[in-house]
Amino acid sequence: MKEARYLTIMMVPDRGQESRNFRISYALLRALAGVAALVALALTLVAGSWWYLAARASRVAQLEAQVRSLEADRARIDDLAQQLETIERQYGRIRGLFGTSAASAPSDVWLPPTNEGRRAPTPRNTASASIPSSWPLTEQGFVTQGLFDAGDHPGVDIAVPTDSYVRASGAGTVVDLGEDPVYGLFVALDHGEGYTSLYGHTSLILVRRGQRVRRNEVIALSGSTGRSTAPHLHFEILLNGEAVDPLTLVHQP
Repeated sequence: MKEARYLTIMMVPDRGQESRNFRISYALLRALAGVAALVALALTLVAGSWWYLAARASRVAQLEAQVRSLEADRARIDDLAQQLETIERQYGRIRGLFGTSAASAPSDVWLPPTNEGRRAPTPRNTASASIPSSWPLTEQGFVTQGLFDAGDHPGVDIAVPTDSYVRASGAGTVVDLGEDPVYGLFVALDHGEGYTSLYGHTSLILVRRGQRVRRNEVIALSGSTGRSTAPHLHFEILLNGEAVDPLTLVHQP
């Protein structure tokens, strides 16, 4: 049988105190060395795992930031798509102004008479409709500016081809007409009950002051006179001298 080997450790205290000897077997030393190696390996694995998890956590944070950025981009793309759809729809409507279709054919229109003494019979509900409620054009048109959109703008601007029929929104009396630096050639109607309406930027006036007109009777042709950059009709309604949003009284086709 092989004799066990030992390691002797001598401890010599200061000041002449008695020394002490410790004897440890090599087998125990090997066992302690193995345990120390295992502990060191475990610590190394723990440290490595911590760094790995920290790196993964940092990567997760970056991915979350990228996801938020992509979601924001998607929201902007959706918004741009909606704007593009709106613009395309508006463009289609404007383009339709210069085309021909069955929807743009005149309907329920009274043309100015060639002889004051010879008027066609007028339906009672049409003649008595004095409060402005009809669309002032035989074309669908396209509203480019609403009430007060640009500050002091007491009406709506409706884009429409030149020389389109402008008709009375309600039965009434021509109380004013002529040429204005802003409105160009214009016609103003008194409908009674405090209501008046004005039609501006026309190219030709077909009525005279004091004339009684029917609802939907053509009173002028559209144009671009006065302060205007393109053919359109300026249409406004006043109630006791105060501007009223025409789109609250008149149905846009």
